[in-house]
Amino acid sequence: MEAVIGLLLMLLRVSNGVETCDGRQNGSQCYGALGGTVVLQLMDSASEIFRYQLLSKTTVILTGRKNQILSKLIENRSSFTPINGTFRINKLSWTDGGEYTLEIFDSNGQRSEQRTLHLTIQAPVTSVLLVSECLSQGEMRVSCSSEGGDSPQYSWTLDGHTLTDAQLLSGNNESNNITLKQDVSGQLVCSARNNVSSVSKKEKISTCGFIFINCTINMTHISQWVLEASNTLCIEPATTPTMITDTARVPSSDVPWYIKGEDERELTTADVRVVQRPGRQMQQREEVETTYGRVKISQRPRQAIEPTGNECVYANVRKGKRI
Repeated sequence: MEAVIGLLLMLLRVSNGVETCDGRQNGSQCYGALGGTVVLQLMDSASEIFRYQLLSKTTVILTGRKNQILSKLIENRSSFTPINGTFRINKLSWTDGGEYTLEIFDSNGQRSEQRTLHLTIQAPVTSVLLVSECLSQGEMRVSCSSEGGDSPQYSWTLDGHTLTDAQLLSGNNESNNITLKQDVSGQLVCSARNNVSSVSKKEKISTCGFIFINCTINMTHISQWVLEASNTLCIEPATTPTMITDTARVPSSDVPWYIKGEDERELTTADVRVVQRPGRQMQQREEVETTYGRVKISQRPRQAIEPTGNECVYANVRKGKRI
């Protein structure tokens, strides 16, 4: 998953190759970069010292008297400046590391002072690799690794400030592998350094696309980080409007069987013929023998015409659309 955006920028700050160490105190710890230069401050000035010598381990590498240098073992890549008491070694190699001892003698040849210092040679850090990845719950794991350096130490900043415990799920500000919380974003910088060099790399990071939801749906409480792009939690379902159908107001069960049509809203006309059954008196023949009528049924029918027990009703039903 692509979770990192922005331009990657490498900031490289390696020592200029010259390390200076104050060796005027007994037991001083000094560092030099492999292939670089170290300047050891041995004394304030050699002008008033009757005689002195500098030993590397047990080998004498420098002998002098006041402002005069009597001997120097590593002639091609070392120098001593009596006026300020500094001893310079160029093109440092691993064999240059170790204990150095300065011995000072008085005019009687007696050793009046002795001091030691320890020189450590380290390979400088040359580059830093910064790798980040999103985890399943939106956390971001970031690793910082250095190349070409001895005993590197790591530190982190976010937008210029040291990372805090509130921003970290695991690791600390001195770990080379850390896990950031889901809401952390900004300009992240990892620095790898040792005593002779420092390299930094910064990267613009964003969140992994997760959001925090906190809701109650169907009496179930949901509180968690979810991927925003595919989130279906804490979203109320859309309400489907009820469809209202314009139906006939009179139930079909109330419409008489002899005028019920396919559409209860249609206008129905019927020719009704009433015929007297045999046996009725003849004087009524004119009145009832043949009766024609036209019946109109509206949307809400009137009460059905019920035939009498002695009469038969015939109906010829015709349907037509309502005007």
